[in-house]
Amino acid sequence: MTAPDTAAASDESRESQASGSRGVSAFTLVGIVLILLGLAVLGYVAWEYFGTNVVAERQADSTVQKLESAWEDPLAASSSGEPVSPAQLPPGNAMALIRIPALGSDWVWPVVVGTDLDDLEGTVGWYSDTAAPGEVGNFAVAGHRVTHGEPFRRLLELRVKDQVIIETRTATYTYQLDNDPAKLTVPDTAGWVLDPVPGKDGQKPSKALITLTTCQDLFRSADRSVAFGHLVKTTPRT
Repeated sequence: MTAPDTAAASDESRESQASGSRGVSAFTLVGIVLILLGLAVLGYVAWEYFGTNVVAERQADSTVQKLESAWEDPLAASSSGEPVSPAQLPPGNAMALIRIPALGSDWVWPVVVGTDLDDLEGTVGWYSDTAAPGEVGNFAVAGHRVTHGEPFRRLLELRVKDQVIIETRTATYTYQLDNDPAKLTVPDTAGWVLDPVPGKDGQKPSKALITLTTCQDLFRSADRSVAFGHLVKTTPRT
């Protein structure tokens, strides 16, 4: 091969390498972007399904301790000197504790006023337009099955006659379940479950009832699992 031919071949080789280099760089950039997006999605999922639980559980433990301490303080009442009723509390404020012995002796979560997403961060939420704990009517609450502490993750394990205990500043109310929540699924639009007498529109209540609602699936869904119960015992706090 003559010198000019060698030079031409060398130029072609350099052009080919440069072109290939530019192609690899573009694909590499796209690949890096896709990998970063994938990691971001995985990070979000990990935070949503695991990280939020850690934070929410710590927050719940702190709220339980603060509430119990406040109940021991005779001065922690309204300006009139009387205990503050749940209806007087702003949304997001803790007003009771919920215990379900069938889910463990250490199973306890704070109950707050309201059921917005912010209210349900590491708590069980009270539908504030329903009856207060122990009152005649329907005391209705909601909780997550997944994420944000997932207090009701095991709710579908409950069976008829299992107890749900609600503690307030003034009394402890023991309810007994009337159905298996795993056997009752309704759409999230089924407002009748919150009626004073669930399923009997307009009927005046004569008993103190409880309703517990949660997502039917372990992933976000529009279906709700529901447990109904009735009050069997009231124990005043001493």
